[in-house]
Amino acid sequence: MNQLLFLQNLGATEIIIIAFVILLVFGGKKIPELMKGLGKGIKNFKEGVKGIENDINADDTTTNNTGK
Repeated sequence: MNQLLFLQNLGATEIIIIAFVILLVFGGKKIPELMKGLGKGIKNFKEGVKGIENDINADDTTTNNTGK
């Protein structure tokens, strides 16, 4: 728990420094590709969660209809 306490103290200066280091490490051309991949991953995850929720709701509806 104590390991995450430093995250609460991030200010604007620290965020700018972190962004600059990321820019130096990955370069300007790679960052849009990384963000695009991250966005696609998040979209696929949300679609998967929504599909599971729909399956659960469909199972509940089927169970309720056959139980009556």
